[in-house]
Amino acid sequence: MTGIHSIISSSAAIVMFLLSQNVTALDFSDLANEGEIKYLKQRPDPGAYRYESRVKITPQSLDSGVVSIATCHHQLDPIRKVVIVFNEERIRKIAVKSLEKMASAEVKDNRVTLTDVERGASICIDLESRALDQLSQNEFKLNAGPLMRRYFDGYLPMSATLRVDWPAHLLMVQKTNPMPQEGVQVLQGNDGVQLELTFAGKMTAQVFLQRP
Repeated sequence: MTGIHSIISSSAAIVMFLLSQNVTALDFSDLANEGEIKYLKQRPDPGAYRYESRVKITPQSLDSGVVSIATCHHQLDPIRKVVIVFNEERIRKIAVKSLEKMASAEVKDNRVTLTDVERGASICIDLESRALDQLSQNEFKLNAGPLMRRYFDGYLPMSATLRVDWPAHLLMVQKTNPMPQEGVQVLQGNDGVQLELTFAGKMTAQVFLQRP
């Protein structure tokens, strides 16, 4: 039996709940229990669900807190219906940009409803969200998550690419949470930062930024 349900957190990132037929191929050490997170050196189930997001911060974002986000979900499990719910207090606009191997994707208010999702399906959704919090005059925090791939009372491995762009020299990275470690790669320059994550559990990420 397979199933999937997704919701969006306050920071407009995806939470994925999945029941996968590939679980039998995983070791117990690859799974995470409730309240636990494991960062993994490599993906034990390559080809399974992965998430991508690209955030664009503009000079106006520093005043309004509103950023544009392009998200994609790849290698979804089959199910008749999926409802993606965005936090209505932060979300501004939602637009489905592309979809494959599903019958439809309907946007209504702060929800996107997917129907007749086939194995290996994908969908990309663009949105605007007030995901950038101002901590002081020159310090900011960008929120992402929580991200998870749930299996009954535990969590399956997943991978996520979180990319943040801004005009060159507008901002610089103070730190990221999680910090670089096994399963967490952080690449940064004067015009952005990218987190490559491989993990099992419920993961919330923050990027702490400041004006140079």
